[in-house]
Amino acid sequence: MPPVVEAEAEPETKPARRPNPARKVAIAVLGILFGGLGWHVASDLLAPGSATGSVTAFTAMVAPRTAGQVSAVLVADNQFVKAGDQLFQLDLAPFDLAVRQAEANLAQVLQTVDASVVSLVSTEAKVEQAKATLESTQITTQRTLDLFDRGLTSQAQVDTANAQLANARSALSAVQADLDSARVRAGTSETVNPQVLASQVQLEQAQLNRSFATVTAPTDGVITNLKLAVGQYVNAGSPALTFIESDSPWVVVDMRENQLANIQVGDPASVLFDALPGRSYEGRVRSVAWGIDTGRTAANGLPQNQAMARWFEPARTIPVHIELTDAQEWPRNVRVGSKASAVVFANGGGNPVSAVASFLQTIQSYLSYLY
Repeated sequence: MPPVVEAEAEPETKPARRPNPARKVAIAVLGILFGGLGWHVASDLLAPGSATGSVTAFTAMVAPRTAGQVSAVLVADNQFVKAGDQLFQLDLAPFDLAVRQAEANLAQVLQTVDASVVSLVSTEAKVEQAKATLESTQITTQRTLDLFDRGLTSQAQVDTANAQLANARSALSAVQADLDSARVRAGTSETVNPQVLASQVQLEQAQLNRSFATVTAPTDGVITNLKLAVGQYVNAGSPALTFIESDSPWVVVDMRENQLANIQVGDPASVLFDALPGRSYEGRVRSVAWGIDTGRTAANGLPQNQAMARWFEPARTIPVHIELTDAQEWPRNVRVGSKASAVVFANGGGNPVSAVASFLQTIQSYLSYLY
């Protein structure tokens, strides 16, 4: 009988392991988390950005340098003006009157000085005459004394001669005093006479006040918050309207302290304005603020600590000033106080992080159409 060959048993096949979807989700979430964290750190170091910026410009409260009643308002609210353009004018009648009064005072002083000069010349002639009289009297008195010594004249004549000599000396002293007074009144010349100088200064001040009655724009800019009306009385130094300089506005964005590590003055930047969605503007860092108010107000000479109820202290932000590369192309639709966002390309940019940040900001500029 032939041997019986037993068939080999087939190996058991293990069921295929099903992929665990929770694991994939966890890996994906962790990847996104670490990727976002890495991007956050890299962007803060190489392409820091902020969406809490605002447009800022030099703003001045325009005030007249003299008091008066407004006679004309020559601009409208929110009007662009050039440097030197007239803004408003005060009533010129009081200023014209002051100028004419100063001119009259100067003319009167000049007449007085002319009379003083004439009096000075006359007094100088009197002094010369008194000197000649004194010299003649001295000679006559000496002759009388010589005759008295020789017994040819009386004591009475000697006394008379001495009295005449004393009178001549007194007369010379009197006219010399008058000459000194006349010189003081006349001065050395009209140009240095104190009274003339004072009257000239008074006239120049009146003319200057008249020029102050017309208020002009200090630079190119915009008139806003105009609440000035004809007939309104304004005091010297009292603000009459608001003037915003349009030559060099800039953007101020608040950066966290850990974003400032590589930011340098002159670094390029990209700026977006909510007022102009879909457009980005090139700029550069003009300055980084050196201090902020920490809120530690002094009370009784001791600092006050604010109570903290949070686990983590909020990050402090430092203002970074950014100006557009070409200030002459500042967009007119962007007003002072408008919202802006910016990305600074630290160390000049030129790295992948800066490229990605620029791309993301471009997307953000188009999203501005939606809100």
